[in-house]
Amino acid sequence: MAKEVSPGVLALRKVVDDVHADARKAKAEGKLVGWSSSKFPCELAAAFDLDVMYPENQAAGIAANRDGEIMCQAAEDLGFDNDICGYARISLAYAAGKRAARKFDPETLEYIIDPNSGKPLKDENGKVVMGEDGKPVKDPKTQQPYTVLVDIHEIEAMPDGPLKDKYWESVKPYRQMRIPQPDFLLCCNNICNCMTKWYENIARMCNIPLIMIDIPYNNTVEVHDSNVAYVRAQFDAAIKQLEELTGKKFDEKKFEQACANANRTASAWLRVCDYLQYKPAPYSGFDLFNHMADIVTARAKVQAAEAFELLEKDLEQAIKEGTTTTPFPEKYRVMFEGIPCWPKLPDLFKPLKANGVNVTAVVYAPAFGFVYEDLDGMARAYYKAPNSVCIEQGVAWREGICKDNKVDGVLVHYNRSCKPWSGYMAEMQRRFTADLGIPCAGFDGDQADPRNFNAAQYETRVQGLVEAMEQNAANKEG
Repeated sequence: MAKEVSPGVLALRKVVDDVHADARKAKAEGKLVGWSSSKFPCELAAAFDLDVMYPENQAAGIAANRDGEIMCQAAEDLGFDNDICGYARISLAYAAGKRAARKFDPETLEYIIDPNSGKPLKDENGKVVMGEDGKPVKDPKTQQPYTVLVDIHEIEAMPDGPLKDKYWESVKPYRQMRIPQPDFLLCCNNICNCMTKWYENIARMCNIPLIMIDIPYNNTVEVHDSNVAYVRAQFDAAIKQLEELTGKKFDEKKFEQACANANRTASAWLRVCDYLQYKPAPYSGFDLFNHMADIVTARAKVQAAEAFELLEKDLEQAIKEGTTTTPFPEKYRVMFEGIPCWPKLPDLFKPLKANGVNVTAVVYAPAFGFVYEDLDGMARAYYKAPNSVCIEQGVAWREGICKDNKVDGVLVHYNRSCKPWSGYMAEMQRRFTADLGIPCAGFDGDQADPRNFNAAQYETRVQGLVEAMEQNAANKEG
């Protein structure tokens, strides 16, 4: 029986589908389509009615669809180092025209099935059907072709005909693998400095304009007025560049409406995040990760605000009825620190489920809740991203979430792709334990490249955290 999906979740899925469909339609009509870093002020592009795609969100989707490794390898084959961000590698390969596709026979035009794919075939009693070789028989309905790499520039150069059409068809059909190539770039380095070089390389690769907003690392808890003035001046410069790019004048009313939409969306998003404070929680932090595509791709759209407000109603109803999306009884509550390993979400979830551990606090999701009242407030809001604030601010944020969301421990992802985030995690772990008296455990992984994740190590670390939480609870009872 299919899992029932709430009205809010259905609305959120439609928002993202529509954003992607609108971008593909705009490109087909010869309109400009841009790529933007996730924390560039989306309100500026919205004032010009521009369709914008988000490479970080795209890379996460590609990784979650198990094509992260082949795209990362494609970037490495282009000369980019294995040590740089997995999101960047996927995006750079995509910008160069590389696509994950299904392998087919050029003679027959039929797809070639990978014998290792597919789920075990089950009989009418739900038992796995075994073959004569003693191995489970694969269900033919779920078997998939081999995954190979194709180049869209090579496909475009082919003569028209069935073979060319088949190559286009073979490109994986999910939305992140069908994003249009960019006509311009919007970059803000409040996420990390890797972003700057990543987008500079795409700009050179595609010979397109890059609009850059620099938000330096903030060494103090408060954002000084001089910093605000610096960013405000860059807002003005970006507006002039967008006017030159589009041939339109800046529309103050559209900008104000975009700001109102973005604030409404962010406020609703933060209220949704706060439902993790209930005990037991009506959902899991993994659900928040799944909804992040909306807060990234559609923050300035009223449809996103409405969808998150609908999700609020769903969660309020769940609280009244005592229901949850978490498929196991909640025994322990933890904060998941960092970006999830998108290609390994089932591997992340399995040992948590086995031990009754629910993720009831995350930092990555609420970090996109930019709320402000005026342009100075907008500049201050975009200054406060996890990788651009001092450690005192970072610790305060996290410890506040841990207290509010009543966690028993912290699970830290030492993310090979995100060194600015992972670099000070050892010190944060020390402070969490010293200040809050809760155990922490760290594991190695990657947000996009599955080669950097070890399931056995992760399971061991989760088990160690569970044992420490058990002992902590026993000590408190004693």
